[in-house]
Amino acid sequence: MRTREALLPPKLHKAVERWRETFIPDYDYLLENWDQYFPKEPVFRLCAFRELGMCDEIECGDEKGQPKLTRARDLSEERGHHLLGAIKAQASTEFGSIQQHRLTLARAQSAEEQIWVMRMMAEELRHGYQMLHLLSEDDWSAYTEQSSEDMVEEILAMQTGSHILGAFNVDFDSFADNITFCALIDRVGKYQLTMQKVSAYKPMAESMPRMLREEAFHLATGVVPMRRWVTAAAKGEIFITTEMLQKVVNKWLPRGLEMFGDERGGASNVRMGLKPQKNEEAQIEYYDEVLKLVDDLNMRFIRTRLPKLSQGDADKLYEKLRSDGGRSEGVDADELLYTPHRDFFRRRGVPAFRLTGARGETFDEYGAYLEHLRRHLPESYLASSDFKEYAEKLGEVVRGELTADEAGRKMRTLRRVAATCPCSKSVRWVRDEAEDDGGNGS
Repeated sequence: MRTREALLPPKLHKAVERWRETFIPDYDYLLENWDQYFPKEPVFRLCAFRELGMCDEIECGDEKGQPKLTRARDLSEERGHHLLGAIKAQASTEFGSIQQHRLTLARAQSAEEQIWVMRMMAEELRHGYQMLHLLSEDDWSAYTEQSSEDMVEEILAMQTGSHILGAFNVDFDSFADNITFCALIDRVGKYQLTMQKVSAYKPMAESMPRMLREEAFHLATGVVPMRRWVTAAAKGEIFITTEMLQKVVNKWLPRGLEMFGDERGGASNVRMGLKPQKNEEAQIEYYDEVLKLVDDLNMRFIRTRLPKLSQGDADKLYEKLRSDGGRSEGVDADELLYTPHRDFFRRRGVPAFRLTGARGETFDEYGAYLEHLRRHLPESYLASSDFKEYAEKLGEVVRGELTADEAGRKMRTLRRVAATCPCSKSVRWVRDEAEDDGGNGS
C-alpha cells in the first residue's frame, strides 16, 4: 500500500513543536542517537501518515457495504458527534502519555530502556499530531462551535489531571510505572486503534495502520524490560522484585480496563460503523491477553530459577503453584505474578466501587478493604491525590450517600479553562459529568 504524508498548517505545526520543546526536552538527544539504538528504522519525523488503498466500504454496523464517508460534513449528526469526541479523546491520550512518562524518565536503570521510552514518547507525539491533522484538514463546524485552531489549542493546553480519560491523569512514581504503563495501557491503545481501523470515516481508518505499527514497539518497550526484571528477580536481585512489580500492575490494570468504556456501552459505535466491537467484548479480549502476558513472565521466572527443568516439567510446576499455592522445588507461589480480578479497584463501569480484592475476594467493611488496598498498591501511589479522592468517594458509596455511578461522575479532575499555551497555570476544579460510551487508548 502507498502512504501519503502531510503536515499541519504552519501555525499549528509550530504550536506542536513548541509543545514538544516543553514536554520532550531530550528530543534532540533521541535523534542524535537514533542510528545507534534503531539502525534499521528510518529516523523519526513529525508528520501525519495516511495509508492509501484501504477498504472503501463500511465494514460493520447498519450501513455495512455502503461507501465509507470521506468528509465530516457527510456524517450524520450522531455519528459526527461520536467521531469528533473520539478523535479529541485519542489526541488527549497521546499528549497525556508523554506528560506522564517525562516525570520519571530519568530514573531508568539502563540507557537502552530510557531511550526506548524516548522513542515511544516521540511516536506518541506523532500520534497526537495525526489526530490534530484530522481535526484541522476537515470541517467539523456541524458538530462543534470550536474552530480547528481552538480544538488544537484546547488539547495542547491539557496537562496531567485535565485529560479526557482517567488513566492519563495519574502521575508516575517510578520507572516501573513507565514500563508497566507501556505493557498494559499501550495494549489498550492497540485494541482501540485496531477497532478504529475499520471506521466508517475513511480518514480515521487510513490514519490507523502506521499508528498500529508504531504501537507494536510501544508494547515491546513495556514487555521486554518486564521480562528482564522477572528474570533478574528470579536470580535474587532486589532492584525490582516481583512483589514491587505486582503492585504496579495492580495500579494500572484497573485503569486499562476502564479505558474501554462502560461494559454496558459501545453498541452505538458498532451500529454507526465506527468500531466492530462493543466495549465489554473488547475488554474481555484485552484481559485474556494480559493473562497470557503474566503467564509468560511467570514461566520465565520459573525457568530462570530452575534452569535444569524441562519445558514440560516447568509447565507442571507452574500449574501446581497456581492451583495449590505454597512452595515447591524452591519456588514460592507468592513470588509469582498474578492478574488482578477484573472488578478490583474499579471506579468506572459495572464493577465501580465494589469491595473486590485483587484476587477476587469480597469485603464487607470499608476499613478492611482500604487495608487490602494499602497492602496491594504501591506505597508512593497511596500518598497521591488520585487515591485519596477514590478512597473518599468509596466511603460515600459504602455509606449509601452516593451510588457508584454518581461517585464515578463526581471524581474531580483538573480541567484547563481558556488556556493559551501548554505552560499556562489557569486551572480550576470542575465536575466531570460526561458519560463514556467507549474510551480510546494511546
